[in-house]
Amino acid sequence: MARREKKARSKGSAGNNRKAGEDFLRNNLQKEGIEETDSGLQYQVVESTDEVKPGIFDKVKIHQRALLLDGKILEDTYRQNKPDEVAIEELIEGLQEGLQMMSVGSRYKFWVPADLAWGRKGTGNKIPPNAVLSFTIRLVEIC
Repeated sequence: MARREKKARSKGSAGNNRKAGEDFLRNNLQKEGIEETDSGLQYQVVESTDEVKPGIFDKVKIHQRALLLDGKILEDTYRQNKPDEVAIEELIEGLQEGLQMMSVGSRYKFWVPADLAWGRKGTGNKIPPNAVLSFTIRLVEIC
């Protein structure tokens, strides 16, 4: 396939992904218990605690299940039974915002719009352009 055709096809799927993502987020927000921040990050509090919340410069241990909207699993630490240790400031913008809302021991679901994730570039074959991502996260501890 010629380079020009690949580029055109990629732009087409990016546009389709953006529309599908916008449609999903609009419909998702109508469901009971789904909230949205000013940035467009959608979330649902599954389990909450009164513990401490992390800041942008903290490292945290989290269990996470990350999915594309079609259900494709990107990462699942629950299945591996081994939480990730991550620096909040190094994560995508949507997770930076979301993790700072959580308290230790809480569990949230997040729907991250493409503009708060990897945007129109995606990440090669793993995350397509303009993909909305879904995360279920448990904040295990602040390191």
